[in-house]
Amino acid sequence: MPETSLVVVDPGHFHAALVQQQMYPELAPVVQVYAPLGPDLIDYLSRIARYNRQPQAATDWRLDVHAGPDFLDRIRDEPSGGVAIFSGRNRGKIDRIIVALEAGLHVLADKPAIIEPADLPRLEAALTMAHEQQLLLTDMMTGRHNTLVRLLRVLRCDPEVFGDPVPGTRDEPGVLLSGVHYLRKVVTGLPNPRPAWYFDVSEQGEGLADTGVHLVDRVHEMLFPEQPLDWQRDIEILAPWIRGDVLEYLCNGRVDYRVRGLHVRLEVRWDWQAEQGDDTHHALYRGTRCRLEVRQGPAERFRPELYVLPDANIGAALQRRITELQSSHPGIAVAPLGSEWRIAIPEAIRVSHDAAFGAFTRRFLARVADPASLQARETPNLLAKYRVTTGAVAISRR
Repeated sequence: MPETSLVVVDPGHFHAALVQQQMYPELAPVVQVYAPLGPDLIDYLSRIARYNRQPQAATDWRLDVHAGPDFLDRIRDEPSGGVAIFSGRNRGKIDRIIVALEAGLHVLADKPAIIEPADLPRLEAALTMAHEQQLLLTDMMTGRHNTLVRLLRVLRCDPEVFGDPVPGTRDEPGVLLSGVHYLRKVVTGLPNPRPAWYFDVSEQGEGLADTGVHLVDRVHEMLFPEQPLDWQRDIEILAPWIRGDVLEYLCNGRVDYRVRGLHVRLEVRWDWQAEQGDDTHHALYRGTRCRLEVRQGPAERFRPELYVLPDANIGAALQRRITELQSSHPGIAVAPLGSEWRIAIPEAIRVSHDAAFGAFTRRFLARVADPASLQARETPNLLAKYRVTTGAVAISRR
């Protein structure tokens, strides 16, 4: 029987349950759950019960629940070496993470780890503590397992296709990303209720501090693969913008910043309900030889698609690169569309939002088994990411 235990702490967000949609050979089936008694805990227990009863690929999680106001203190008695999952209120999450690290637990935290710039030194201290104890501390960047994102990264890193990144300007940034999340949505086939505190930006954080973490992670991974960033030197925030919309939801925002001289613009928005499908994302990366664009509108049937817009004669290089990728991404193809190309991605190799949680967890557990496999750039890049998100929100309040 596997010896690594799973410890779930105050699961106020459904992402904690998504990790447990499947079983993992590295994890014991008995899960320790520490949380205050209330609707958040009941919702989590209901989700796990559904996974255990599902007709296909049913799970076998056995929950040992420790419910009470002293739940955080009781974590200190957990045996070291387990994996603690945090997926609840974002305010104060870093304090709970530190408690888990002090108990000798690895930490897999739902984003965001922090929502205030004042907590950046505490995040840095937590990462130092984890390193000294050979523990892992990371946030759930499930988007890294998205097939489209992986293909985008390969094309961006191909000098014959993309060339070099265009630095851009404040008026015309070299990189533009936007994401729209929806308050009313369906998760694993059922309507997803939001707890009352989710609408309190002091608890959940503004959009840039919350879902914006995914966008910043994607930008930095795309522009500087395998490179560490210095959060104090490489990041310069130029202009934030935060507003409420017709929902009177003081959460939506935009930020312009520079990372190593490259101009980036990010926009994060919450809306009520999607026209069709799930949350939507758009992206544009400008290169000296082409522009790479992700669209997810009505023309794409609200499914993300990758486009290549040439500014040089790159047709042969693009076809060669896509052909080389056939072994790892079977069925992908270059589809001409007038003056641009769409990278056709078969449905069979796309990774859904929910499935990405399992993929990310498997990778995390592999690193738990071999902490030395954690790349040195992960720690500084985690700090650089939260420097952007929390710094943008802080400047907007001045």
